[in-house]
Amino acid sequence: MLTLTHLYWLVGAIMALVAVLTLLDPQHPRRFRSGLFWLSYAAIFVIGDHLPTSVVGALVLGMALLAGLGGLAAGPYQALPDKLQLASLERLGKKLFVPALAIPGFTLLLVLVMGQIPALNWFDPKNLTLLSLGVACVLAFAIACYLTRESPRQGGLEAKRLLEAIGWAFLLPHLLATLGLLFNQAGVGQIIAALSHEYLQLDSRLAAVAAYALAMAGFTIIMGNAFAAFPVITAGLGIPLLIQQHDANPAVMAAIGMFCGYCGTLLTPMAANFNIVPVALLGLKDQHAVIKAQAPTALLLLAVNIILLDQLAFL
Repeated sequence: MLTLTHLYWLVGAIMALVAVLTLLDPQHPRRFRSGLFWLSYAAIFVIGDHLPTSVVGALVLGMALLAGLGGLAAGPYQALPDKLQLASLERLGKKLFVPALAIPGFTLLLVLVMGQIPALNWFDPKNLTLLSLGVACVLAFAIACYLTRESPRQGGLEAKRLLEAIGWAFLLPHLLATLGLLFNQAGVGQIIAALSHEYLQLDSRLAAVAAYALAMAGFTIIMGNAFAAFPVITAGLGIPLLIQQHDANPAVMAAIGMFCGYCGTLLTPMAANFNIVPVALLGLKDQHAVIKAQAPTALLLLAVNIILLDQLAFL
């Protein structure tokens, strides 16, 4: 049976490949420091379960020091000549979208098949969606290699190029999600619950729903990650206001609440890997161009989520 550990091993293998390619590249300006960064990240995914927590913490701090002291850099990348790129584009046409569309397609198919046929006991049911996503990515990668007639090694080089372009911001979702758990363990959620009980006497169900949704989006804007905001805001507002006071369905509240957080992700520069890195990759002059383009959609979705949460969470 595939478990979440196998998915961690897959991610760790990709990081290890990037580390090896970096260390073996004599033209890389900071190959040893960059290689050590990605190798440390790989170790956390591959053998993190077998390491003392203090060692994992030390690895994370070491990665932060390497990134903060300028140890990361992008290596030289030899792009295909424009004529070859155009020839490849003309040959593939709309088939270029097949690997990208295969990821959600295979994920949905695997979730439906594995979830509806208990006899196919291949995936851990507790992490069915994540495992399906991991398998879908592997299948999409195979399709991409087949369509482009490139070797898996080229895929590794492209992964290295992309990760180096993103740099330290690649860690933000993981670190911010952990920060949300730390906030929750420190009692921030309980403090918010006490403040809401004292100052927000929300007898109106719609007002309580709006407070929770707006808090999820707002705290995500501050934290830069909906996973960081979720445990704090759900403990502080979702459980006492919606579940205990208004008898909301916890599963529906959690699902739509996370979606409200994602609306906040579209509006914040703190989500650097989503909103700042693309600006650099595309060479845009306005640092907030991506956020400005996404803002109308984010605000509209947030309003729709408030309506959906009010209508669906109390059925």
